[in-house]
Amino acid sequence: MPLGHLLPCPMSHSNTTDFTNPSTFILLGIPGLEAAHVWISIPFFTMYIIGILGNFTILFIVKREPTLHEPMYYFLCMLAVTDLVLSTSILIFWFNSREIYFSACLTQMYFIHCFLLMDSGILVAMAFDRYVAICHPLRHSTILTNAVVAKIGLAVVLRSGILVLPYLLLARRWPYCTTNIIPHTHCEHMAVVKLACADTSVSSNYGLFVIFCVIFLDVIFIAMSYTQILRAIFSLPTKDARLKTFGTCGSHLCVILAFYIPGLFSSLTYRFGKNVPLHFHVIMANAYLLVPPMLNPIIYGVRTKEIRDRLLQPFFS
Repeated sequence: MPLGHLLPCPMSHSNTTDFTNPSTFILLGIPGLEAAHVWISIPFFTMYIIGILGNFTILFIVKREPTLHEPMYYFLCMLAVTDLVLSTSILIFWFNSREIYFSACLTQMYFIHCFLLMDSGILVAMAFDRYVAICHPLRHSTILTNAVVAKIGLAVVLRSGILVLPYLLLARRWPYCTTNIIPHTHCEHMAVVKLACADTSVSSNYGLFVIFCVIFLDVIFIAMSYTQILRAIFSLPTKDARLKTFGTCGSHLCVILAFYIPGLFSSLTYRFGKNVPLHFHVIMANAYLLVPPMLNPIIYGVRTKEIRDRLLQPFFS
């Protein structure tokens, strides 16, 4: 398949034709930078390939190494799977598929936002695991049993699926009567909703509700966990013990920062950044869906001794 080779393609629907339910949408790409799509696609595709290889490597190592069959690594595997699905779900445009069916567009929207919420929920679960491991080490194996880990994973999936479902239902009911051209590389929620010729404040407000009430609560829970963790770390008697214990949390903190900071920035600027160029919105949205899945396995591979040792074992055995 041609890498990002984007040529003008015939549109099945004019951008001025009146229609209520378009059969297809046209993905415009990065507005104003259409001529550079080929070159822009190269770093995006590179990030995707690195993310795919890295996350599959994490899954392979955890599966093959019995000593890694612990809650922390189970949650890491969940994160790897969600990252694989998340990054793969935006590839349609970059493989020269600019026309997307209406139902496929809504499905893509659902998958993207659903797995973004799953990522957030898994990061909360990982913070809880670190809290129990550091603050209650003797009870860690009895609190976070395999059954509890499975229930947490199921709760994360159900929460995400239910909360994102209104995105899909609301977007389906709006009339799209002026254009079917989406100024984006994928069916991002607000990019699609803004095409509707109706009052879509319900969709916008619900999206803000999810950001502030769900994501914000996740950040609060993570902050509470790490407040207790830091208190426990600073109460340790020696500097070496403090550094060693904090090192077990370092990779998770890096992943949290890589996920939440660009995500909140991208979501809020799309709604409130009136003076921010549209092409910047689109580039940021693509980077946000590709950079964390690429960085997560690198961060854990470099900072987690067990994974690093298993990766280097073939070279030093």
